[in-house]
Amino acid sequence: MDEVLRVEKREGWWKLVLNRPEKLNAFNEALHAALFAALGQAAQDAACRAVLLTGAGRGFCAGQDLGDRRPGEGPPPDLGDTLERFYNPLVRRIRTLPKPVVCAVNGVAAGAGANLAIACDIVLAAKSARFIQSFSKIALVPDSGGTWTLPRLIGEARARALMLTAEPLPAETAVEWGMIWKAVDDDRLTLEAENLVARLAAQSTSGLARIKQALEAGATQSLDAQLDTERDLQREAGAAPDYAEGVRAFLEKRAPRFA
Repeated sequence: MDEVLRVEKREGWWKLVLNRPEKLNAFNEALHAALFAALGQAAQDAACRAVLLTGAGRGFCAGQDLGDRRPGEGPPPDLGDTLERFYNPLVRRIRTLPKPVVCAVNGVAAGAGANLAIACDIVLAAKSARFIQSFSKIALVPDSGGTWTLPRLIGEARARALMLTAEPLPAETAVEWGMIWKAVDDDRLTLEAENLVARLAAQSTSGLARIKQALEAGATQSLDAQLDTERDLQREAGAAPDYAEGVRAFLEKRAPRFA
């Protein structure tokens, strides 16, 4: 059986490719397990300093593989259990990974696939890509953190409309609305994404991890508490070898060599 996830280890970073193109890379249990495990391995491997997530074929991810569902056959599925066992741990792992995760959306990103993409740290998309909150079409609630992440990115009015109508959002509009970082020509997506991840891999991994920590904390606490968080993280950063190397490199007018 073909591997459902391709793991390509580059110098300083990993490329994770959802590899069920005949299903628009929709999730089944095997893909969930493979991606969750690969992200865990990337977190532990010091040689991996950044991660690129993308899809094979003409789409990024169509969300859940509905071919795994058989309505009317046996008892109703426990979709809450599916979230608890698969989607929620995956989103938490991406958000807390101590390394930057870049998503290159190479085609349609629908349902959980759309929300998985926007859970990543930086999102680039091909100009032909579309983001679809498709849950309402099958009488479901948006999941994989979508009801938390999307309103914070684009505002409640737009998020509500996208989720209630399930209208596709073009990549260039997603940029205008602040949902993703950049839309690029289709034939340049891979190159731009890989160059970006390589640049991130050359930066201080621990420094970028602290930025992720600070942003995650700031989403749920007051300004007063956030100021304390920044103080504590900055104290850690200032005592770390990467800060000393960064200052030396700046004064010596050279590129830093972070550990």
